[in-house]
Amino acid sequence: MAVVKPFRALRYAEPSERVVAPPYDVISPEERERYLALDPHNVVHLTLPDSEEEAGLALARWLEEGVLVEDDEPALWALAQDFVGPDGEPRTRTGVVASLKLEPYETRVVLPHERTHEGPKEGRLRLLRATRTELEPIFLLHRGPTLLQGEGEPTIEASEGRVATRLWRVTDPDAIDRAQASLAPQRLLIADGHHRYETALAYHAEQGTPESGYMMAVLVGDEQEGLTIFPTHRLGESRGDLLGGGPPDPLEALAWIEALPRDRAEVAVYTGGAALVVTGGEGELDATLVERLAAGPVTYTPSAYVAIAAVDRGDAQAAFLLRPATLEQVWKLAEAGEVMPQKSTYFYPKLLSGLLFHPV
Repeated sequence: MAVVKPFRALRYAEPSERVVAPPYDVISPEERERYLALDPHNVVHLTLPDSEEEAGLALARWLEEGVLVEDDEPALWALAQDFVGPDGEPRTRTGVVASLKLEPYETRVVLPHERTHEGPKEGRLRLLRATRTELEPIFLLHRGPTLLQGEGEPTIEASEGRVATRLWRVTDPDAIDRAQASLAPQRLLIADGHHRYETALAYHAEQGTPESGYMMAVLVGDEQEGLTIFPTHRLGESRGDLLGGGPPDPLEALAWIEALPRDRAEVAVYTGGAALVVTGGEGELDATLVERLAAGPVTYTPSAYVAIAAVDRGDAQAAFLLRPATLEQVWKLAEAGEVMPQKSTYFYPKLLSGLLFHPV
């Protein structure tokens, strides 16, 4: 069964937009320098430090100086994110921030859907050892509607990158009991944060304490209009002569495959001049087909325009334009114990870092 509980959050005594940032794994080296210079207490000093030891010392110092404070009593947090998606449509996505009991994948309570790599996990584990604090939440899906809705003025709010995040502190025992009871019989799907979840499992295996057996998570119900998956297109080198058809304009080719049934993979490949639509096998994902079409490693972008422009400039030989995976595709594969290629899903927006911290 899925187990969540309230937690005593660490948070900024004076929250502001100067101390928040996107998650560590989407910040470029140039953006990192900008966030570090923005404020001496910006969360990036903790999530992307010069060394893990410096992050641990900074966290301890901020607690001693009162920059960070700990809540007197445990709470759940209702969360809402107001945003405009890559498609230009305004939406609101809601969820709950809670302390989640870690479960090995073998128990089938928490389900992964993407592959991970060892490098990021090693760095995150060193950081967790140094800070003994979950600095950023992971993002999980559950079946059904949102568990808690915020009411009145939010406790914390901040905007970053055209995404406004609001948080309400919830201590009502009845509301907490209802949320826990709703989640207990469910499986949870990791939408974003596979590396951090596996890092937390490794840390708990080292520590073996009750506290290390929990981590901070945002739990999002899958029955809401604000939950949307966007595609992540690929840039790389084509394997050579490809067979296919479809409109020659790459954007028209992408629109064409978006209207096709989802029973098999379809990818629009643009190598300059004209696009080509390549069809994959029955039940195959678009991202899996790209693994067969691309020669060597690929890079990623959520923007089809950026991918096409890269080919036109000569920065990439081929742009592989994909449709977004559907929510049911992701659930079906995860429940069957299968994983998708890396960056097969783009749950926009990312969760904001620097609002809440979770001591372990």
